[in-house]
Amino acid sequence: MYTLFLLTVSFLISLILMPIFIWGSRKFGFVDYPNSRKVHLKPIPYLGGVAILISFAIGVLISRPIEAEYKAIILGGVVIVIVGIIDDKYDLKPGLKLIGQIAASLVPVSYGILIDRITPFGVEIEFGVLAIPITILWMVGIINAINLVDGLDGLATGVSIIALSSIGFITILQGNIFVMMICVILIGACLGFLVYNFHPAKIFLGDNGAMLLGFIISVVSLMGFKNITLISLFFPIIILAVPFIDMFFAALRRYRSNVSLVKADRSHLHHRLQNMGYTHAESVVLIYFIALLYSGASIILYLSTIPGSVIIILLLILTTEIIVEATNLIDSDKKPVLDFARRIFHRMSP
Repeated sequence: MYTLFLLTVSFLISLILMPIFIWGSRKFGFVDYPNSRKVHLKPIPYLGGVAILISFAIGVLISRPIEAEYKAIILGGVVIVIVGIIDDKYDLKPGLKLIGQIAASLVPVSYGILIDRITPFGVEIEFGVLAIPITILWMVGIINAINLVDGLDGLATGVSIIALSSIGFITILQGNIFVMMICVILIGACLGFLVYNFHPAKIFLGDNGAMLLGFIISVVSLMGFKNITLISLFFPIIILAVPFIDMFFAALRRYRSNVSLVKADRSHLHHRLQNMGYTHAESVVLIYFIALLYSGASIILYLSTIPGSVIIILLLILTTEIIVEATNLIDSDKKPVLDFARRIFHRMSP
């Protein structure tokens, strides 16, 4: 019941704040103007991340957490939102943006939230001095994965809600109430924002909001899976499979085309779906279903034995290959799995 109360409070605060931030963004010039690379046709306010952070922070303070880690999340969130606002306003160079992301990641690290060991097959491996760079790499990777998938109205927000729900559910099974509460409060803030962000959007996340969601998800994924084993390493990756797949194949696509890895294009998963004839809203909902598929698989993986986990991972690899081939994410005419399926279907047809 208390969990529902926190969800409702953060949702209502977010819902109330959004019209204020829509007005304020327009008044003070924090709007995203359309161009050839973007899908919107008129200037849209982009301070959604600030409103989400305020809603989240109030919700956390109302919950009166005992653990001190909430300070790391809020302080780091403030840093990443500031970096994001500067980037939204002045279009920072990738190097400067990366420095800002690292600075934000160092906040939770300073509070002791890091990957310091792993226990594959019961053998404990200490990372020692590598713990900090490995943790920063993990956080920066998730921050950029969420930021990269933020290409359609409501997309990054919905995918983040699904990811947070999965992490929250697994932490309930672990008895980690603090992380579960953090997830619930952020879900409420995101839902309030989504009312105004779903197509046609009245306000955007902006880089400030997308990076904030990525940052908090990266932190709670570390806090939720403190006892890192070989299998548990896959949980956050599978939960966030949609943005990770998009990020990986975007990098691969740009490498093969001999262009900068940070050069923006219109070949992401959501663009591919629209090229296939799906509308804006249909593309977003379809990606929601894909994200739900991976998130559900992560929960099943958590509850599975080692042999069951291997089977699930193999099925997920096959599913990923089918998605990549069906949407042509890699810009290749070779589609071995789909071609094989077509041949089988053709032989079975009368």
